[in-house]
Amino acid sequence: MNTITRITCVLTGMLLAVAGAGAQDRAPATAGDVDPAAVSRGAGLFRERCAECHGPDGKGVVGHDLTRLWPAGATDARVFQTIRLGVPNTLMPSSTAPDEELRGIVAYLRTLNGPATAESTRGNAENGERIFWASCGTCHAVKGRGGVLGPDFSRVAQSSEALTRAIREPDAAFATGYQSVTLVTRDGQRIQGTRKGEDALSIQIMDTNERLRGFLKSSLREIIKEPASLMPAFGPDRLTESDLNDVLAFLNTLRPPGGGRGRGGAGRAGGPGRAGGPGPF
Repeated sequence: MNTITRITCVLTGMLLAVAGAGAQDRAPATAGDVDPAAVSRGAGLFRERCAECHGPDGKGVVGHDLTRLWPAGATDARVFQTIRLGVPNTLMPSSTAPDEELRGIVAYLRTLNGPATAESTRGNAENGERIFWASCGTCHAVKGRGGVLGPDFSRVAQSSEALTRAIREPDAAFATGYQSVTLVTRDGQRIQGTRKGEDALSIQIMDTNERLRGFLKSSLREIIKEPASLMPAFGPDRLTESDLNDVLAFLNTLRPPGGGRGRGGAGRAGGPGRAGGPGPF
């Protein structure tokens, strides 16, 4: 597969976007059929095979936070199939491990997931929507409207606390797919964007004009991983506490029914404005 073909699919990788819905692998049983022995085996397998990217506690290092899957509406079957099939064009590989091992990992992951909780808000959602489109819609989308440089907010995943930090301190952390980079070509041209994929020979980015681009590393003089997000910080001087509460109230309307945490929304470095971290679920 050539580099151009690869980058056209770079944004399709969502942890639960399972390719091949008709796969025949038997999925785990229901949530009530928890086998302590399977959980124990799964914990060991997770630490051995998954913790490098997803962290020993499942909260993510360079991979997604796995402690919010079931509250967001995931099922054992969907998680099982994602582990089995992987996520194309991401660091998430497919697995040829025996079904029982994958079921053990799923059983262990389920123990890390608490119940969904509703978010309470104090703001005015109508005013928050106005502020969002005035300040954030250039880079963030809701239900097909808006930009794509930052995370999609069609289904908000993060807590109000996490969103607040992402809005106030976008440089605090970067999630996979939103690391700010500057590429310097052999002739000195500087290209800024967010890193979408990288291997030993190439790197794929979305530039600030929202174009997916791929480069052979041999054509670059330097790859600079920037310490700052492309998203500006929205401090109190730029977004008052009242307006922040209004934005949070609007984002809260984008959660799935029942107070669960859905797909989309800001990640560890996401939020209104420029690009931040993704909300994968």
